Amino acid sequence: MNQLVDRNTVITLDYHVTDPDGEVVDEGRDPLVYLHGGYDDIFPKIEEALQGKSVGESVQVKLQPDEAFGEYDPQLVQIEPRKDFPKELQVGMQFEGGPEDGSDEEFVIYRVTDIEGDKVVLDGNHPLAGSALVFTCTVTAIRPASAEEIEHGHVHGADDEDGCDH
Repeated sequence: MNQLVDRNTVITLDYHVTDPDGEVVDEGRDPLVYLHGGYDDIFPKIEEALQGKSVGESVQVKLQPDEAFGEYDPQLVQIEPRKDFPKELQVGMQFEGGPEDGSDEEFVIYRVTDIEGDKVVLDGNHPLAGSALVFTCTVTAIRPASAEEIEHGHVHGADDEDGCDH
């Protein structure tokens, strides 16, 4: 039987991502494995394009910023005092931040984008926010998802001894 990409199947993709000009954004060194069927494991437009495909079939999906990592939000850029950070601070380091009484959903990962004197610039946008992307992939494997994967809403890897942390 030739299995098709469908709800509650685990899909393995060889992929790469470029910007609209063909510049490589992610060369996809490792295969992408996700649970298909609306579990938010992959962007919906890509999942929609893969629906009904079989092993060996390829798709190319053009994503606008709002279909990928969102629009760039200048309000997620903050300038903080240098004294509030570790001594060995470097551009590219990441910190989690949010309101003191906030829930986990309100926390944001901030990247250090600049260090100037006694100030540090933090950006809470995803590095690809505001970017249109071209996602090209080939289906390399399809298998039925386990009941536990469906219940948890994500794929469990071969190295998971007891499933996951749920």
